[in-house]
Amino acid sequence: MKFTVKQIAHLLNGEVKGDESLTISQLAKIEEGTTGDISFLANEKYEPFLYTTNATAVIVGQNFEPRKAYTTTLILVENPYTAFTQLLEEYQKMLDASKMGIEQPSFVGEGTSVGESIYQGAFSYIGKNCKIGKNVKIYPQAYISDNVSIGDNTIIYAGVKIYANCVIGNNCVIHSGAVIGSDGFGFAPQADGTYKTIPQLGNVILEDNVSIGSNSTIDCATMGSTIIRKGAKIDNLVQIAHNVEIGENTVIAAQTGVAGSTKIGKNCVLGGQVGVNGHITIADGTKAGGKAGLTKSVKKAGTSLNGNPAFDATEYLRSMAVLRKLPALEKQIKALEEQLLELNQQGVLA
Repeated sequence: MKFTVKQIAHLLNGEVKGDESLTISQLAKIEEGTTGDISFLANEKYEPFLYTTNATAVIVGQNFEPRKAYTTTLILVENPYTAFTQLLEEYQKMLDASKMGIEQPSFVGEGTSVGESIYQGAFSYIGKNCKIGKNVKIYPQAYISDNVSIGDNTIIYAGVKIYANCVIGNNCVIHSGAVIGSDGFGFAPQADGTYKTIPQLGNVILEDNVSIGSNSTIDCATMGSTIIRKGAKIDNLVQIAHNVEIGENTVIAAQTGVAGSTKIGKNCVLGGQVGVNGHITIADGTKAGGKAGLTKSVKKAGTSLNGNPAFDATEYLRSMAVLRKLPALEKQIKALEEQLLELNQQGVLA
């Protein structure tokens, strides 16, 4: 697939500074660009590569002023990172568009309706009474149980497992190995020390434009629904427990765990390996740094937290600065103790 610089600039609402007739065939990092590549410059520490890159074109900010001579063609846009992301999205769409039709062997159960332009890979399984939208891509060895609904333009990658009665919205992406709708961790302790399984009868709802990373798990509700609101992005290896609600456009990084019945607001950011207690509420716009432990509800919107148990991020940084000085402080205290002991022996403090 080849496009001219002019065509790409038109797509990005950008301005060309250089030869707009040049041909682009692929995307690349600015430090690795070769003839036919397009790259971008959004971080000033990569600016030196602009003057040495062999990429045919580079996307830069509208206000970018080069400090040296360069040979590449520039496309000036409002936000280079966003523009390059848009370009990646369009490229991904073109790749996905090549996947079409139903490969064999594959299975579709009774009562299931399938929209037009679907792709169903070999060894994939769709159960009974499902509703599959148009332009859905279901890759090989994906398993979709009974009574599942999947919206338009959603991509289900290889090896995904979706349990019965789950609802997946439009334009969602579920990456390989993810499990949607497995049982919540519900066991009732018995007098004899054993545990009795509590039936998990609910489902999982993913609203529109949700992304679920590889090998992440989202448990079904005990009753009702575990809900991932529209625009939420969940990284690889994340555990979402039963009856949790994740707000709109919230981002959760890898190895985070959210315990049951917790409600996380919209536009929150949870770093890697964050632990969130069950039955608490996290306010909109909360930011939690990596490995933070959220043990109680966060009531104030826009709060930044760190540490375990988590507390104000600014105070956390101050505490860490003091912590690094503890060895020196210990030496000072010991020196003062020795001085006091010596003065006491001399009778000065008597």
